[in-house]
Amino acid sequence: MTRGLDPRRWSGWLMILVAGMTGAAQAAEVPQTVLDAQQQRIAAIAKASEASISVFARGGGGGGSGVVVTPDGYALTNYHVVKPAGNHMKCSMPDGNLYDAVIVGIDPTGDVALIKLLGREDFPAATLGDSDSVRVGDWCFAVGNPFLLATDFQPTVTYGIVSGVHRYQYPAGTLLEYADCIQTDASINPGNSGGPLFNAAGELIGINGRGSFEKRGRVNVGVGYAISINQIKHFMGYLRSGRIVDHATLGATVTTGEDGQVVVSNILSSSDAARRGLQYADTIVSFGGRSISTVNGFKNVLGIFPKGWRVPLSFRRDGQRYDTYVRLAGVHAREELLAKVQGPAPQPEPQPKPDDGEKKEGDPQRPAPGQPRETPPPMPRPMPAPQPHGGQAEATPPEIAAMIQPKPGYANYYFNALNRTRVWDNFLRGGDFADLDGTWLFEGDLVSGGAVQVTLEQELASGQFNGSAARLDATQDLDQQSGPQGSGGLLAALHVWRRMLLLGPQRFGDVYYLGTVPLVGREGLFDAFVGTHDVIEARFMFHPETGRLAALEFWPDSAVDPCEVYFDDYRDVQGRMLPHHLEVRHGDSVFAELQWKKIDLSQAADGE
Repeated sequence: MTRGLDPRRWSGWLMILVAGMTGAAQAAEVPQTVLDAQQQRIAAIAKASEASISVFARGGGGGGSGVVVTPDGYALTNYHVVKPAGNHMKCSMPDGNLYDAVIVGIDPTGDVALIKLLGREDFPAATLGDSDSVRVGDWCFAVGNPFLLATDFQPTVTYGIVSGVHRYQYPAGTLLEYADCIQTDASINPGNSGGPLFNAAGELIGINGRGSFEKRGRVNVGVGYAISINQIKHFMGYLRSGRIVDHATLGATVTTGEDGQVVVSNILSSSDAARRGLQYADTIVSFGGRSISTVNGFKNVLGIFPKGWRVPLSFRRDGQRYDTYVRLAGVHAREELLAKVQGPAPQPEPQPKPDDGEKKEGDPQRPAPGQPRETPPPMPRPMPAPQPHGGQAEATPPEIAAMIQPKPGYANYYFNALNRTRVWDNFLRGGDFADLDGTWLFEGDLVSGGAVQVTLEQELASGQFNGSAARLDATQDLDQQSGPQGSGGLLAALHVWRRMLLLGPQRFGDVYYLGTVPLVGREGLFDAFVGTHDVIEARFMFHPETGRLAALEFWPDSAVDPCEVYFDDYRDVQGRMLPHHLEVRHGDSVFAELQWKKIDLSQAADGE
């Protein structure tokens, strides 16, 4: 009998083979839309990753991640990443190069730091997205250097989804507080700190900084948090100022009321919120442009604003709604913040106890009996210095040291001076007033009706406001001269304005660059100077593009409302651009609108 395949068995194997081939063919037919989406994802990750950096403390003692946000090398990372590195660090990029970087500004409360990479002006930079548009379920990816694995300078990429938005994380220790952050299941591990979180399109939506590692070991558990990029946008100007910046407080606490609404549980009588009319038991309706329905929601919004910003607030009392703008105070007192960041001030060595007055060898400063002992002055708090590794501190190259200027209250004063010069040079495009130290005369009308005339001299100012006279003697304390009545000190404000135009920020007094701030009724953010002169403080807000002075706030005292002057309708006067329309506000009301018809600027003071 011939041996061969049983036709029935052969038929069965054939059916299996055909079915397998059919299944493989079907599996190979992946829809083109899926393939296109995959290629788009790969391209987005590749492009976005080019802007990522690994941050290394000098000497190799730890590090983290970051992301470049401008072509000239400004990059974002975490405060807790740069703190061990001090004011100078090393950063690698996927291009295979290692770059020097210097500290610019720090936000210790929000755990954000701005650094500047050196060596080129064409760095690949991330595109900033809109974190308020992020929704749960959106695809996202994190780029960074977990466990410092990027020894070849190539970052790690982890992919996932946004698993939560507007998360509030209670303060860690005595300083860090994560508010309004993005939660993701994209793996974030130690070393990812400071690195970017991108949306599916490769836009930067957050800075990774914290994970729920507690009691779970130092490994990812699928719950990581990123500081929202919209919060960082609010702080970006402050960080560029080179300062140690603070977050904001309303000056009031809130709790959940019986009906579930958010109500004021306590309020400082000295706060601007109290001056704007907010009271105990009022219901918070909206704050900072967001509706408020929970206490955590309120804390989230409050956490995205820097100290000194002015934001909208709506509250309800007895069924009536009130809408206003409130200036935000700082979470910390200045000395408190510096102590938490820089540590306690060094204490002088103990003085020897009184004895018989006999001078001993090695004690040349011992005073004679009965003479007072001189107490050394307290030592200034230095900025955190680079930490030595291996017992030796690495020397800072001279060209980098020139970009590091320690000063109390600053992460790096070099960048404050740099921006102060930048803003003033931009202003001077409209004309230099340095030689116009004579009498300035302004004549015009009050928009509400009546004539107005103002005269400004070096030590005197006077005005006629619809028949009502006011006068200022600049040789006396300016905080005691608030005329004309109801303006909060308009003549003093105009005197300060003239002084700034004549002397500039170098000679006006103590002037520093604050950062960028919003103005009520104006779009965008404005560069701001803070200047002190005599016993007063003034804030000057400049348009970032035209350089023109947009507003001035004159503060006779921090516990009262300032005189606010808004400048518009700039025209050429003797070769210089000057405003011809002024709106003067004090508190919740408009004091006056002035329209100048004639401006005369004397070249030199009388008798010169």
